[in-house]
Amino acid sequence: MNTMTLLEASGNLAKVIESTINNSDETVIVSKNGSVVMVDQNYWEEIQETLRLLSDKQSLTALIEGHKKREDSCNYFQ
Repeated sequence: MNTMTLLEASGNLAKVIESTINNSDETVIVSKNGSVVMVDQNYWEEIQETLRLLSDKQSLTALIEGHKKREDSCNYFQ
């Protein structure tokens, strides 16, 4: 995770954006009013999808059951 001041980020905004996208890394921009986190859009969409799935009880139950079945089948072959 990269951290920089608002002044640093605004002076190099194009490079900050490019670095954030290319490195798939978060960039924290700190100002006197607080901080924000910059992430690649694809990564943000993945986070949003994960949160959506985890908040849906049916999807979460299916995910947990799938993991249990996978663990059981892996343990079967050991």
